[in-house]
Order: sequence, then C-alpha cells, then structure tokens
Amino acid sequence: MFSIEAKTKPSVFEALFIVIIVILIISIAIGKLGTVPHIPILFSIILLIFYGLLKRVPYKVLEESMKSGAISGIGAIYIFFLIGILISSWIVSGTIPTLLYMGFTLVSASFFYAIVFIITAIIGTAIGSSLTTVATIGVAFVSIAGAIDASLALTAGAIVSGAFFGDKMSPLSDTTNLAASIVNIDLFVHIKNMSWTTIPAFLISGVLYAVLSPSVVGINNTTIEFYKASIQAANFVHWYAIVPLLVLIVCTFKKVPAFLTLIVSSLVALFLSIFHTSLSVSDYCAILYSGYVSETGVEVIDSLLTRGGISSMFFTIMLVVLSLSMGGLLFALGIIQTLLSKIESLLKSVGALITGTAFTAIGINIVVGEQYLSILLTGEAFRQKYRELGLHPKNLSRVIEDAGTVVNPLVPWSVCGLFIASMLDVSVIDYLPFAFFCLLSPVLTIIFGWLNLTISRN
Repeated sequence: MFSIEAKTKPSVFEALFIVIIVILIISIAIGKLGTVPHIPILFSIILLIFYGLLKRVPYKVLEESMKSGAISGIGAIYIFFLIGILISSWIVSGTIPTLLYMGFTLVSASFFYAIVFIITAIIGTAIGSSLTTVATIGVAFVSIAGAIDASLALTAGAIVSGAFFGDKMSPLSDTTNLAASIVNIDLFVHIKNMSWTTIPAFLISGVLYAVLSPSVVGINNTTIEFYKASIQAANFVHWYAIVPLLVLIVCTFKKVPAFLTLIVSSLVALFLSIFHTSLSVSDYCAILYSGYVSETGVEVIDSLLTRGGISSMFFTIMLVVLSLSMGGLLFALGIIQTLLSKIESLLKSVGALITGTAFTAIGINIVVGEQYLSILLTGEAFRQKYRELGLHPKNLSRVIEDAGTVVNPLVPWSVCGLFIASMLDVSVIDYLPFAFFCLLSPVLTIIFGWLNLTISRN
C-alpha cells in the first residue's frame, strides 16, 4: 500500500473534508440505514474517483491505485479460503464439537460470571466468531442468569468479553487474520505477540468476574446437560478429535507458515473424520465449499456447528477487497499522507505512536462503527510510521487488535453493538462497564507502549 505514490497534494482542510464525507457516508449507511458496509464503501470509492478526476488525476492512475490496494490483501484472501476449509474440517473431525463439550462441562463449577467468561472464551476461540458465540451460547447463558436471578448486565459483559477474547486470539478468526495480513506478518507470530497484552487482560478480567460472582449459585444443569447429550448423540465427541488442534499448536511453535499450518491441520482433521463418519468424496467437497450443516434438532447446537466452508468467507473477502481499494485511492490522492504529516510531530516516541494508533482505531470504531475498517484503515495509515521508528510490524497488528477488534462491541451504534444488544436483550450501555476484557485491552496496550514493555524492534 505504501508503494502507492501520491499524485496530488491536497490541503489539510481539503483532505479532512474528504475524509469526513467518506466517514459520514459509511457511518450513516451502517448505523442509521442498517446496510452492509460494502455498499457505502463502494459509494465512497466512486466519490474518490470523481474527486481524483476533478484534481486532473488520470483515470488509469486511479484504477491502478485501486488494484495496488486490493493486491496488498491477496495473502489475506488465500488465508480466508483456508480458514473456511479449516472450520468445516474441524467440525466433521469433532474438534470444535469436542471443545464445545468441554466448555459446557465447566458450567457446573462455582463463580458463575467467571465461568461464563471462560466458557465463552473457549468457544469463541474454538469457532473463531464472536457474534456466533454471543448469538448461541451467549443467549443460553443470559437465560440461565435470569433463572438464577443473576445480573443480566454482568452476565452480558462476561459473554462479550469472552467472545471477543476468542475473536481476537483464534487462528480461525477473520479479524485476527486480517490484522496479521494488513501488516504482512505471519498469523501465529501475530497471535503469540498479542498474548503479552491479552493474557494479563484475560487474567484481570477473570479475577474481577470471580470476585463479583455470588458466593453460591445454584445453577440448573438440565439445559447444559441437554446440550452435552445432543453433541454426544451426534457422535462428534472423541479423544482423538483434539489432534488437529495439537497439530496447529505444534506447527505454531515450529514457526511453520500459517498457510501450510492451516492446510496440514485441515488434512489431519479430514483424515480423522473417517473414523466416525461415512461421508462420500462429494459430501466432503460440498462441506469444504458450503460448510457443515448440523442437524441435531437443538437450535443452539445447530447454530454453533452449522458453519465453515469457503463460501462463508466471501462476505469478508469482498469487504477486504473494497476497503483496500478505497485505501489505495486515499493514498494515491495524498489524503492519508497530508493528514498524517500534521500529526507526525506528535508521534516521535514509541508511546506516542502506539497511543495515536490506538486512538485512531477506537475513533474509527466510534465514528464509522465498523470493526474491519478500524483494522484496515489504521493498519494502512500507520505501517510506514512504525517502520520509520524501527518497530516490528507485529507491534502495529497487536495495537489494532487491542484497540480495534475488541472496542467495536462497546459502541452502541456499531455493527457488533447493535447485534449483541438485540441478541442478549441487554443494551450496550448496560453491559459496557462490565465488559472488562474489552475495556482493559486498549488501556494495557497503551501502558505497555509508554513503558516500552514487550515492544519488538526490527
């Protein structure tokens, strides 16, 4: 992206005006009209093209800038294809169902809010989708909380915190893959580096939820046992089902590239599925493309296990292509460079740069309300500055996850915020003070920046 040379040099006022117009188009379309982000981004691209033509930039140059922007995300697109395959293969192998079963088993323990947080974190990491976790097991936990007269706001906060821990740390998560690819680093290098801020945030959150939990909670295990029995009845819970996960972990420690790691783990999962399924080759092909369809008859379980496949990644892939194309135009028109030049004097230290990056990601979430754009635009805007200060790109990818991915559910008009509030029937304002993990992540990443802790240099 930074190889795109600016063809114009707009004034600060002009650049700011264009950015504000783009932000208004996207935020109004998503927040007020409820559209998918693709449409307003496409309209923004059209606006930028006409602006470029008015500035006498040849259309061919504008077209090439869009292509250059989109090409910069081709690595992410390949990974997304493999993520879709991995999810479906992990379901038929029993890996994800077995992890779900293990998660449900923990519900019988004490410390209700802490257990809700831990289980949603496990399930979120296993399936790599925060919103799916919230819409399924999250809804079940809110029902349990109502039955035992526990705080719905605290329960929702624990659900959101756990779900977005999984969204942030899972190799199956599209946001995690996007953050790694936008700065061009290995997926597992990114995840390992995130642990420096994520694990402290997780532990502190767990302690807070444990302290706030009622001393004795009489949980009715009937529903949970029903879920466990439904998973077992589908013949997916096996000891060997954890092997694909172990393969993933070993490959990570061996520093095998993410592309190869995902292929190997998927192949192992497909092989293991032979021991408990009788699928044909055509069945496997259909599952790898369209995803697995669960038919246990239990809505919560079927919602968790009906997913995966290459086609499930198309929404994200199209969004990445459009967003990066828009980014290419913003750089070719000199808009990003003009705005950054005005704050460069404030970003001379590591702490200042990380703080600026975090607040940019948070600001995009608040103004636009879109999680992917907070990652894409922040990563594009600051990548060169990290290079100039001699910082490894993994510092940037960590910050945009710490302040981008997990902040979106805290914004009432954001895509995640609106979805979660409707699913849990708890307003964002009510659960926001109790979403400890989401609140701690940006704070810790800024503190670590100023204290120069776990900051890697080139």
